Amino acid sequence: MPKRYGVKDKDVAVAHIVSGLLDGSLRPGDRIDRTEIAMTLGMSRVPVQEAVNQLERDGIVAIPYHRGVFLERFDADVVREHYEIYGMLCAIAAGRAAARPSPELLARLGEIVADMSSADAEEFENLAWEFRRAINQEVAGPRLRAAIGTFQGFMPTAFWLACADSQGYMHPTYLDEVDAIGRGDAQAASDVVVRRAARMAETVIEELYRRGVFDPVRSDSGTAEAASGPRLRKGR
Repeated sequence: MPKRYGVKDKDVAVAHIVSGLLDGSLRPGDRIDRTEIAMTLGMSRVPVQEAVNQLERDGIVAIPYHRGVFLERFDADVVREHYEIYGMLCAIAAGRAAARPSPELLARLGEIVADMSSADAEEFENLAWEFRRAINQEVAGPRLRAAIGTFQGFMPTAFWLACADSQGYMHPTYLDEVDAIGRGDAQAASDVVVRRAARMAETVIEELYRRGVFDPVRSDSGTAEAASGPRLRKGR
């Protein structure tokens, strides 16, 4: 396999495992063969071990003592919890930005949301992360930045490109967030981030039902579900 310049082997291994989870080729409870992954990706076991260590910290795999590496539970409730935590962390940063908005930050956020209006799906996803980075670099400490950063790899850009109309509902929320920060309304800025994260969770869940990763017959609560999957919630 050719050398991946600018990309760490550990991150390639993380993406490989996560992609298997998202396309259904890996299932909860499956054992992760580190040697096989290393051979498939053309790397040593060291970065693969680093990858599974990161995924254990992120709650995606479990590493029982002397038993190997296994995928953790992965269902609709897990996805909702993932985005609930992500929303709360980003809301902290958004609230701080609104509490002391700088002209430089507001100008940068304004540029990003303006670019979002004409961006294609891939560009939009990159701009969304640039939006978060701009806020984090301005007001978040290293621990908060690191915690938020762990969420980027879990739902990679390629996954979001397959989600129908996510850009359509997300762009207005970024406009609302910039408006709240500009007004100095920390609560409003935090609230819009939490609502957007909740809507993102439902988009991801719908896509995973569509792919057959989640069982379309039963919902996460164990009750009967329509074969088309769950409906998106109306609120943001």
